[in-house]
Amino acid sequence: MATNSTFQLFSSSSGVSGFFDSSTETPLPPPPPPVEVLSSEVSLNVKCSVEPVNLEDGLTLLKGRVSTKEVFGLPNSDLVPGVYEGGLKLWEVLELGCGHGLPGIFAFLEGASAVHFQDFNAEVLQSLTIPNVNANLSEKLSPSTSKDASSDTVGELRFFAGDWSQVHQCLPHANKKEKDLSCSSGHSPHSGYDIVLMAETIYSISAQHNLYSLIKKCLSHPGGVVYMAAKKHYFGVGGGTRQFLSMVEKDGVMAASLVAEVADGSSNVREVWKLSI
Repeated sequence: MATNSTFQLFSSSSGVSGFFDSSTETPLPPPPPPVEVLSSEVSLNVKCSVEPVNLEDGLTLLKGRVSTKEVFGLPNSDLVPGVYEGGLKLWEVLELGCGHGLPGIFAFLEGASAVHFQDFNAEVLQSLTIPNVNANLSEKLSPSTSKDASSDTVGELRFFAGDWSQVHQCLPHANKKEKDLSCSSGHSPHSGYDIVLMAETIYSISAQHNLYSLIKKCLSHPGGVVYMAAKKHYFGVGGGTRQFLSMVEKDGVMAASLVAEVADGSSNVREVWKLSI
């Protein structure tokens, strides 16, 4: 395990061309419009089974499983670009994918005042994320967790569906435009999310720009941080931590440090990175 290693992939004189210059990718269909999905909109027609996930500190979370074919009428594949972006699949990392909501659930259990879950598909939120949140947080949930809550004793839980290029339009703590994170003047310390969690979100090179742009619209400044769990390389789709972090470095606004690396010598290397101003 490596800790606190400052990322520096290319020097300014490396001459490496950009990763977004590909003209061979098939155009994607237009994404569905961004929308908030209410917790009451949980799907009643899809069976969601759960199994325990034991964490190192003794905490046990519940991980839901549903069928891609049952929800979307698609084969049980990882993703269909522009149609279904893999939210129902449990990816092979310790910090599990956003579709299941385990990082956000953990944050809620640790006392976060508000946790907002986002996925490309509303169906993923309705059939998997919300049931999984309910299964893990049933003892903590009460009517005061709704978005109209006036109580400060229970955190806020909300769910939003949409493409990264558009979902900021309905996120309550996001700006319409990217923030100028390079300066501290003119920004309220409460304007944005204090922590952004990502797991297995950077597999597609073509989507990385929209993801990074969304981060800059959402992140609180000063003090906001991003925690990203991902594979070093995603074979067959081209993405990975090196492609994404090279874009961050070239932008020059955020610094990246390696929090953890998991390598067993026989499979893909997994990494956890922290991004901050």
